[in-house]
Amino acid sequence: MPPYGVYPAGNPHFATALDLTAAGVPVLPLRGGKLPFGNCRACAKNICGGRPNMKSPGPCRCPSVCHAWAAATTDPNIINSPAWAAAWRQAAAVGYHPGGAGLTVVDLDNTDAVTWARTTLPRTRTVPTTRGEHWIYQGTMQSANAVRPDVDVKSLMQYARWLGPGTGTMTALPPAVLALVVREETTPARGKVVSSLPERATWDRTVATGCRHTEQYVRTGLDRGLTLVRARAESGAGSQAFGVARFLAAQHAHCPGPCGLDTLGRQIVAAAVSVGVPEPYAHRAVTNGLSAAERGAA
Repeated sequence: MPPYGVYPAGNPHFATALDLTAAGVPVLPLRGGKLPFGNCRACAKNICGGRPNMKSPGPCRCPSVCHAWAAATTDPNIINSPAWAAAWRQAAAVGYHPGGAGLTVVDLDNTDAVTWARTTLPRTRTVPTTRGEHWIYQGTMQSANAVRPDVDVKSLMQYARWLGPGTGTMTALPPAVLALVVREETTPARGKVVSSLPERATWDRTVATGCRHTEQYVRTGLDRGLTLVRARAESGAGSQAFGVARFLAAQHAHCPGPCGLDTLGRQIVAAAVSVGVPEPYAHRAVTNGLSAAERGAA
């Protein structure tokens, strides 16, 4: 590999890429318009089957800059390889894979989005962008575009443009950001809700033999949580289900277990479905809530 600071492909973005790979950040070159380079002929239209680390794992081991974020790497020998040279000669920016670096980027695309974040989300490291800001949190999650007007979440299976290290102290990924990817329909269900949930999935001591709490304590907390979810009949039941699941799971962080959290989760899902949240979204909200509590206790 050429000495540090030498641009083998005639593009100074290469030096930035070297710095990032040394810090453990997976990188890839981006062309004009902040877009990744297209697939080579062998990978066009995903005929190669896709890379092993994609959502649909495949056998592809293409040495070129194919498959966008999935090509991002921390290996300086790859980014300085002949297969990447043409891309670096044309590169207009450096992209990176936030999830591969253990990060989540909340992309705020204008001043209104930034104002919303400042009043809603915990402060963290921020990076100015052309039109708004990137808020960077420690931790990974599912990526999603348009989680609200002019707000995208970039983490797993997504890339972001490198715009500098930013300022401020990076904080842990908060529940408020996790909840952004819980999409739900706000129209209440009419009549009986079609659901695959079992008719009876109630919590009792038989499924919580390792719980240190009394049955009355658990039932009281669950009933209050279910009431909060059902009260959001017009909108917000999915987000409320996330919050209830996270809160209830946190109460059992120091129990030897099992505590029957999966059964508690099914009852929360059922409550959300009863007020019109599609069952897949309700499951995702509750699963994310339970997982967030587990991470917080770790």
